[in-house]
Amino acid sequence: MIDPLIKIRKAEEQPAENWFDDPWDNPEALHRSDQLEVEDLPNEFRNLSRPFLIVAAAVAAVTLFMGAIGLWYVHQVNPSGKGDPQSFTVVEGDTISSVSQRLADGGFVSSASVFSWYVSRKGGVELIPGYYTIAPKDHMGNIMAVLKTPPSATYQKVTFPEGYTIAQMGTRLAEKTLRLNADQFVAMANDPSIESPYRPAGQNSLEGLLFPDTYQISGDQNEQQVVQQLAKQMVRVASQEGIDDAQAKVGLSPYKVLIVASMIEREAKVDADRAKIARVIYNRLETKMLLQIDATLLYNAPADADFATLKATDTPYNTYINKGLPPTPIANPGRASIIAALNPAPNPAGTDPLCANVPKPCRYLYYVLSDKEGGHAFAATLAQHEANVEAARQAGLLP
Repeated sequence: MIDPLIKIRKAEEQPAENWFDDPWDNPEALHRSDQLEVEDLPNEFRNLSRPFLIVAAAVAAVTLFMGAIGLWYVHQVNPSGKGDPQSFTVVEGDTISSVSQRLADGGFVSSASVFSWYVSRKGGVELIPGYYTIAPKDHMGNIMAVLKTPPSATYQKVTFPEGYTIAQMGTRLAEKTLRLNADQFVAMANDPSIESPYRPAGQNSLEGLLFPDTYQISGDQNEQQVVQQLAKQMVRVASQEGIDDAQAKVGLSPYKVLIVASMIEREAKVDADRAKIARVIYNRLETKMLLQIDATLLYNAPADADFATLKATDTPYNTYINKGLPPTPIANPGRASIIAALNPAPNPAGTDPLCANVPKPCRYLYYVLSDKEGGHAFAATLAQHEANVEAARQAGLLP
């Protein structure tokens, strides 16, 4: 009997009948030139390969170049890093070429030629002389849109708070409009050529005669025109409140009423006190007392000035030394203070506790801070006032 394992071994030693030798099955043979033949490209294709590669390389180079040009142009038209708006002026005789160059020189655009080409491509701009507010490095389309809008049709909202001086108004105007100058505003507010019916002869300053309010300042206004606008508004508001009848109402000229109103504006913190402060001022004027208004000492004084030093310094605005009104208003009063100056509160009635044991007439003559909201306590006698002052010190309202 033949061993089965011998049969299997012999079978394995016999070659397979259907197996064909293939050089691809042998990696070593595959790389021997004598074992594998590779067919060459036809001559016609071989002749075309070099020009084709040259053309393909040229196309790729042109594509890359055009892409780089496109990226550069996009960056010129819409640069990154947009800055804060600044003033830009278009003058008579300007052309798009001259404006483009000044925009580039001022850092508003990166390239004068690109901006000029961009504007021409977008239909052009009719340049109108005036002031414009432009953000440096903004999209050229936005800059073009600004230049297409006439200055007279653009407005900047500016709010001048009640109690601002001329100097403070000038600073606020310059901060909000960018193109207008604070010093020039002050100069115009001291120019006698700007008219106000309330300014007395010989007085140049318009302090107290410019109405504090919110205004829309157009892009073609200059400092003189803004001052005129504020002065006209004061005339309008003050006349509405009856200042033209000031002499009959309170015995003072309209200008002196505005001086009183300016002191009320700087002293009063709550509306309920305005008319009473007006009454104190009129009572002191009538009785020839010193006004002793702290706010007059601070007018045009340095911000860090020592109050005790100011109080001891003899100036026209020191109402602790000089009797009567200061020579000019110390601020520009709002409507509420003008109303109070023209309509002072009545003196306390005889039945008021303030008038107990006080010789007639019982009058408001003193006031001092009484609460953290800025309210005041009023008194008819010095003893009452001193008691109010001590209470204010105890409350931490006074040093």
